[in-house]
Amino acid sequence: MRDGVSNLFNLRRGELVPVLVAGLFFFCILTALMMLRPARDALGMQRGIDSVRWLFIGTALVTLAVNPVFGALVARLRRLQFISATYAFFALSLVGFWSLLVFAPDAVGARSGQVFYVWFSVFNLFVTMVFWALLADRFSPDQGKRLFALIAVGGTLGAIFGPWLASRLAEPLGTPSLLLVAAGFLALAIVLAWALVWTRPDRPASAGPAAATEEAQRIGGSAWAGIRAVFSSPYLMGIAGYVLAMTVVATFIYFTRLQMVAAAESDLDARTGLLGNIDMWTQVAVLLLQLTLTGQIIRRFGLAFALAALPVATALGFVGLAVYGSFAVLILLEAMNKAVQRGLTRPAREALFTVILREDKYKAKAFIDTFVYRTGDVVGAQTEGLLGRIGLALGGLVTVVVPLALFWAMLGLWLGRAQQRKASANAAPEGPPASAPISRAPG
Repeated sequence: MRDGVSNLFNLRRGELVPVLVAGLFFFCILTALMMLRPARDALGMQRGIDSVRWLFIGTALVTLAVNPVFGALVARLRRLQFISATYAFFALSLVGFWSLLVFAPDAVGARSGQVFYVWFSVFNLFVTMVFWALLADRFSPDQGKRLFALIAVGGTLGAIFGPWLASRLAEPLGTPSLLLVAAGFLALAIVLAWALVWTRPDRPASAGPAAATEEAQRIGGSAWAGIRAVFSSPYLMGIAGYVLAMTVVATFIYFTRLQMVAAAESDLDARTGLLGNIDMWTQVAVLLLQLTLTGQIIRRFGLAFALAALPVATALGFVGLAVYGSFAVLILLEAMNKAVQRGLTRPAREALFTVILREDKYKAKAFIDTFVYRTGDVVGAQTEGLLGRIGLALGGLVTVVVPLALFWAMLGLWLGRAQQRKASANAAPEGPPASAPISRAPG
């Protein structure tokens, strides 16, 4: 039976257990996130859509401030220690928000809702970034191409299960209790992170000694090393540019959705329910793509094609939205965008990090996946707001999206080929080598 499963999903000897552990790990993270996301969006809209644009700026500034703190943790703690500390911090934060809702409900208002919005936006990026950084550290470039799409299925199942679980528990337990449930899933994620590290994806028989040696080594370096690495490496700058273009366009879709939801529903609970339903059905589309096409596309056409597919699909979707301008077309655009992004492009984008230094997999990746990502949110939000104020609306967005998508697609093609060249130059063995460089020399 194990051989049959391995052949079906292109798994090789010793890879089944690590893939299952990683998939369950991602399931726990996305379950926690998606239980709370609809409430985050609804709370953010309490003072109007324009206030959300300013919240994006606040979120970007917070992520910039947190990056050197995370870099210092990476430099001073062992890998499992800083991963555990990150998840434990966010789990304890959820307990703090629960305490506020239960013991001081009168203090909860629009301002605290905005604080939760910013906190959740930072939480969302860091917990997923740490997960993918660990995967890039534990799996080889070849394994990343073959296995990341399969592992991502666990996250998609969590993204479907999270809203469903929230809808079942909200009434009997109360909304505040959902925060404790999400914190519980983060605690379970810590356990699974340890299990993934101690399970070698290439040589299960030597997992214990190899993992122990690797864990005894601190990554070291400077707290600011990740930021310097991004600006000194054309390859990392290319990844940053790709992420920036992707988030600008995703923000256009996000604000278009908020405006249409605001026009359709005025009640907070109704908005939350509508946003939750959109998320749930979008995740179903993601799951179908992951189970049927993603692995085949990456293996047959390569990372370059997978990275270029999202800009092309998004540009076509925006043209359709500008022509028809209906809520149904918006849902179709968002579902297509997220399905391609999470089901195809995300695994391909994460595979780009498997060929860089171990230090950069955590520090530079943290800067790109948090601050650069949120900078794209800010640019997209302000651009969309400016176009709306001068009366261009959807037509104006199309004139921005189409040329941006062309640049975005060309960058994806370049990154895919650059990753292949780096992987060949590194001549990486099937599993992560025990002697792989951890970080640059101090200074």
